[in-house]
This record gives sequence, structure tokens and C-alpha cells, in this order.
Amino acid sequence: MAQTDNKKFFENLTGAGKAIAVLTSGGDAQGMNAAVRAVVRMGIYVGAKVYFVHEGYQGMVDGGDNIKEATWESVSSMLQMGGTVIGSARCKDFRTHEGRLKAAHNLVQRGITNLCVIGGDGSLTGANLFREEWSGLLAELVQQSLIDEEAAQKYSALHIVGMVGSIDNDFCGTDMTIGTDSALHRIIEVVDAIMTTAQSHQRTFVLEVMGRHCGYLALVSALACGADWVLIPEMPPEDGWEEKMCQKLSAKRAGMKRLNIIIVAEGAIDRNNKAITSEHVKNLVVQRLGFDTRVTILGHVQRGGTPSAFDRILASRMGVEAVLALLETTANTAACVVSLRGNQSVRLPLMECVQMTQEVQKAMDEKRFEEAVRLRGRSFENNLKTYKLLAHRKPESELPHSNFNVAVLNVGAPAAGMNAAVRSAVRVGISEGHKMFAVSDGFEGFSKGQIKEVKWADVGGWTGQGGSLLGTKRTLPAKHIEKIAEQMRQYNINALLMIGGFEALECLLQLCEARSSYEEFCVPLCMLPATISNNVPGTDLSIGADTALNAIVETCDRIKQSASGTKRRVFIIETMGGYCGYLASVGGLAAGADAAYIFEEPFDIRDLQSNVEHLTEKMKTGIQRGLILRNENSNENYTTDFIYQLYSEEGRGVFDCRKNVLGHMQQGGSPSPFDRNFGTKIAAKAMQWITKKLSESYRQGRVFANTEDSACLLGMRRRALVFQPVVQLKDETDFIHRTPKEQWWLKLRPLMKILAKYKTSYDVSDSGQLEHVVLSRPKESEAMAAI
Repeated sequence: MAQTDNKKFFENLTGAGKAIAVLTSGGDAQGMNAAVRAVVRMGIYVGAKVYFVHEGYQGMVDGGDNIKEATWESVSSMLQMGGTVIGSARCKDFRTHEGRLKAAHNLVQRGITNLCVIGGDGSLTGANLFREEWSGLLAELVQQSLIDEEAAQKYSALHIVGMVGSIDNDFCGTDMTIGTDSALHRIIEVVDAIMTTAQSHQRTFVLEVMGRHCGYLALVSALACGADWVLIPEMPPEDGWEEKMCQKLSAKRAGMKRLNIIIVAEGAIDRNNKAITSEHVKNLVVQRLGFDTRVTILGHVQRGGTPSAFDRILASRMGVEAVLALLETTANTAACVVSLRGNQSVRLPLMECVQMTQEVQKAMDEKRFEEAVRLRGRSFENNLKTYKLLAHRKPESELPHSNFNVAVLNVGAPAAGMNAAVRSAVRVGISEGHKMFAVSDGFEGFSKGQIKEVKWADVGGWTGQGGSLLGTKRTLPAKHIEKIAEQMRQYNINALLMIGGFEALECLLQLCEARSSYEEFCVPLCMLPATISNNVPGTDLSIGADTALNAIVETCDRIKQSASGTKRRVFIIETMGGYCGYLASVGGLAAGADAAYIFEEPFDIRDLQSNVEHLTEKMKTGIQRGLILRNENSNENYTTDFIYQLYSEEGRGVFDCRKNVLGHMQQGGSPSPFDRNFGTKIAAKAMQWITKKLSESYRQGRVFANTEDSACLLGMRRRALVFQPVVQLKDETDFIHRTPKEQWWLKLRPLMKILAKYKTSYDVSDSGQLEHVVLSRPKESEAMAAI
């Protein structure tokens, strides 16, 4: 390992002489192919032999052509495919000792002692049992003269690394499993489509979603579409829920709402562990309310389709991490599973995760439902709390009365998910007893008095709307500061919540500076990052960036597909992002790009020439398509046109070239499930912070907040949501190029290069530490931000 400045690099880590087998087992999930591709390419990159095991454990038991050596080219075009190309099967044979003996023989014959298993808890438990029995199985094979003593010595230890591929997200220890985000995309697409027909006919829809004994898909989709009622197995409804549900639906309909959505998890139960079916819910609504009601069972459509950008990135990161874990294992290393915590890849002991997953079911069976929710993890717990907060309005008599007025506004360019954040802020604010005011057209509208009080029902149906329903402008407050202060006085605004991108940060700083001249701004000020560019300091992720990534990846898929059957072709795609290369880099990783040109990583003509030569070599191996992404401000001279013309000239006779500028399509469209939920949750957290600050700063009949920590940005940092005083973020900001000085995603760039067959340096300082599954109570400042 090369050591430089306490950083750990992997380029001296070799897989020479090692053989790795990769298999997918159990139910399929979108993103499994991206994980397989990453394992194969990273394995080959470090010099190991990599084998496909077709048809899961069944293929390992049967051997023969089911275990084939993989090549770099054999995983081309896999990234965008749903399901699993190498096949998956439930295997009874592997559950028997004889079956595992056959599997061990098949692996030893090929020298395979490293196994990468992509599947659910059952598949991973089976892998661990196999590892524990390995030495005994080899002894039996020697006894039966199927292998010799030398082979038994040489292949004496089996190393296992798992990745969880399951749409259910029912595995403890990871915030997200491969396939979950894509399944949410399918569900939300259906819900959005159903909403239009339901509104046309004043209908109630009961949707049944998958998840077996886990209510994650049901809960998160309910949060993402603003469903009226959700039924999940971890937290069954209180006795008498039927009456309460019907009362709520009836009240909604009386309030002129034309549709009702009820989401039922397939494993939903009541307090007595009796199943609650979608048909039962429908019959209840029809019999008690007489509403026109339809049932839609989504079924396997949730498992199908192309993987989302999130799943491709997650699977690619996990696949690379899995190979690193296998290279670093020793005979004494426990089987581990590669997981996602917040925004970090971590390694956890496989059996600790499996045991905690089994504890959840045990808690549910024993009716310890609060415990079951807690065991599911912070992310699940936060989702449930947020849903309860937003879906069920308390009667006026039960609401606290704060006498505080809070204004919400959008600043800068529109970003998908802004409306979900506004809805969440308004509803949580009302629940906290505040009067909520919405400002139209940002600070420009503020200065003109475009301010009105908003009620609970005014923001109904906002979650799935793209853009900014409040309207947004890039105008900074400094030029209208006196008029804005006057409006703050007139409406007695006691706190301000801004949702926006880099302009919102500048606005917040200007308001802080204005505090010395205008007491009106000595109130709690909070900003939520919302921009497709993901260029706001103080946060790893911004609302809207995930939707933009999905738009880029979807378009790249279509563009690459357009070259099918034609001669060899390279596509040059220009993405947005200003001077921030997030969309080009992370979009490139998700779309399988060969290179991504960005401002943060300067490049010259030699780099361009090197990329052309690399693509030329690649095309000669039979690969038909190349993909190059360029961030719009990556270089003022090497424009998209220049790069297109250079590639066209240099590639003549080998490949031809096409270019595409994606433009504002990256900013539009319906928000992704991630952006809906991220916006919803951070806005809820921000409003709770505002309430706390208001009560702390209320003195002698008025609010006075003039400290550094009363003007904050709420951002996601690695594993936690953190409130950071905006003045402290000034040192972290490059104001000329409107980017943070340090950007976490630059660490992902080597992954894209490795998976595109470039030799590169890769910092693995964050890798290699085996953590443990702990059930700590979350501190107020450490709520998880993963959906």
C-alpha cells in the first residue's frame, strides 16, 4: 500500500493469483447488473481472475458451463439493464450438505476461494454457512479422492463478501439496499399516473406494494406521494383504525379533495398479527362511505425496468468496495457485507446484520412493534415520524398556539423537490402552532409584498410537482433590503426559511450582514440546499440533484441505444452545473461514461488525445459505443463543439461522433422519490429547529436572535444532517466559481475511470474498517438523511 499524507491508495494492492466468483441469488433487483459489472471490472483491473456463477447457488452446485470466466467486454451494456443478466434461482440443493459439497468441488477445481454474493439475508446466511463448513468440505473431498491434499492446503480458506440486492430494503445495517430506489421509482410513476385518473372520477385508490414483511416501500412511497393512509407490518394501526381511516377520508372528500390514496404493504397486519389485505381495505371504504374505490396491486412491475441513477451508483460503489474487501481478507476475517451509511460505504460483519434482521421479525411476532421500528434503523424511524407529522392533521383545539409567524420562500433556479420541501415546512409549522406565510418570486416578490398566509390544505398535492409552485427568482436581497425589512415588520415575520441553491446562501449571508442595520433580520434564519448543480457548501447533497441525475442517465441510455446496430460511435454529452462537475462526474459513473471533463480537474490537449486513443483501442475489441460527458463550464477553450470536432477528426476510420447538449431538461420533470423524501424530511427538521430557536430567543414579547447559530444551513454531511452557521461556511466557499472548496464526490471520479479501464490512483482511506451494527439512540443532531 502506498502511504502519502496519511492517505491510503490501492494501486499497489494486487489480486494476482486470486480468483473471485460473483453470483446473484434470491429475488432479482434492479442494479444487480451494475454490481456484477463493478466486481468483474475491478477484479480484472487488480489482476484477479473473475468468474460468473450463472443461476445463483444452483449454478454453483451444478458446475459445468454455469461457472464461466468473465472478461472486460462481457459486462459491457449491463449497467442499464434491470434484473440480473447472470440469472438467479432459489436453490434447495445448496441447503443440503451434499449440495454444498458439490459446490465446493466446483469452486476448488477452478481455484476460486473468493465469493461475492449479491442477494438478500437468506442468500448471505447460506454463504456464511458455506464459509464455516469450507475446511470440513475440503477434507471430505480429499477423503473421496476428488481433490488432493495439496489443493486442500492451497485453497484452505473461503472468503465471503456480501452486497444486499433486494427491493424490500429489509436488511439491517444499511440505509439502502440495491434495487430499493428503482422500485420506489416504479411505484411513484404508477401513483402519479393513478392520481390523474382518480381526480377525474373522484375515486379512492388502494395500492398494494411489495416488501414481504417490511413496510419500507409502502412507507416511503406514502411519504413521497402524500398518501392519506398507509398500512405497514412494523407499526400496525391502533384498534378501531377502520373508523379513524374512514373519518379521515370523509373529511378530505368534504374538503373538496377529489381523490384518496391508501397504500398497503403486502405484509400489513393488525395488532393481533392478522393480515390486512388491500381487498379488505377496499370493502371497508365501499361499505362505510360508499366511495367509488379501486384496488391496484403493483406486483412484479416494482422489480422491473431499468435501475435508477441512485441504484447504479450505489451498486458500482459497493461492487468496487466488495473487491477491495476480498483483497484485504485474511483467514481470520469474518464474512462481511458492504453497506451504505448516510453517504458512506462501510463494511459490517455479515452475521451481525443477519441476526438484527431476524430480531425485527421476532419483535413483530411478539407484538413489540415500537422495538421493531427501532430495529429497522434510524432512516425507517425518521420516515415514520415524518409521515405521521405530515399526513394526520390535529384538530385546531389540540394544536399549540405559538403566536409566531414564519415565512417560506424559494430562491435561485427551480429544482425538483422544492415543492415537497415547502409542503413539509408549511404543515410542520402549522403543527407547531405557527402561522405560515408563503412568499412568491423569492426576495423580489418579498420586496413587493407578494406574501400570503398558507393553510394545511393549500399545499395538498404539492409533493409530486416539479419546479417551484411559489415561483423563484435569482434576485439577491441587498438591493431591496429596506423594502424587505418593511415587509418583515408589516407581516411581523419572526423566522425565515429559504429553499434554494448558491443564491440562497448569498441571500442568507446578506441578511446576516443587514442585522446590524435592521433589527427585523435578527430572527432565526434557515436555508435548505436545493439545486440540481449540487454546488452548495455545507452539504453533500442538494434537493433536485437526484432528479437531474436521473434525467441525464435516462437520456444517455437512449442516446447509447440509438447507436445499436450502427457502426462504432462516440457521443459527446454536455451537462449543466455551472463550474461544479457533480452532474457530469456522478452522471458519468451512473451512465458508464468513458470520461467526464470538469472544471475541478483541469485537462489539456494531451488528455483529450489520450482519451481518443483509449476509445480507439476499446472500439477495436468489439465495443460499439463510447460516451463522453462534459460539464458546461469545464474549460472556456475546449468547448463541446471543439471536443466533438477533435474526436470526429482523430477517430476517423474507427468511429464517428455525435454531440448532444442536454440543457434545461435536467431541471424539469417530476421529482424523484429521493428528492421528494429528502426535501420533505429536511424541511420538517428545519421547522423543528426554527421552533426551538424561536422559543430560545423570545424575550419580553418579541423575538431577538442575533447569534451566529441563529442563521444556519441544514446540510447532509457524510452520515448526519447538520445545522451549520452560515458565516462559518464562508471559508469553505469559492465565491468566484460558486462551489465548495472541497467536494466529496471527487473521490468517486477514479471509480468511473477504473470501470472504463483507465489506470488511475484511488484513495481508499475511508475503506477497510470493519464496523459493528449498533443500536444507538439518535441524537437530535444526527438524524439520518438517507431515504
